[in-house]
Amino acid sequence: MRLDKFLKVSRLIKRRTLAKEVCEQGRITVNGNVAKAGTVVKEGDELVIRFGQKLVTVEITNVKETVRKEEASTLYEVKKEEPISKSE
Repeated sequence: MRLDKFLKVSRLIKRRTLAKEVCEQGRITVNGNVAKAGTVVKEGDELVIRFGQKLVTVEITNVKETVRKEEASTLYEVKKEEPISKSE
């Protein structure tokens, strides 16, 4: 599944267009590599997403085309959340 679609389906990012913009800004890595919106993701991949002043690391646990809002958080597991220091 494309990264931008996964981010939207999992509700890590609310809209696919916003997910695409975040990818274009280089704020997401997949398994340590800066990712584009079209990067294909699969179970077991590790995403690091920069949200404002924090880094969120998640592992993809499931990939589905559609899920209900209540089930969206079952697609990933948050591994780490950390603030970004001003020097970065």
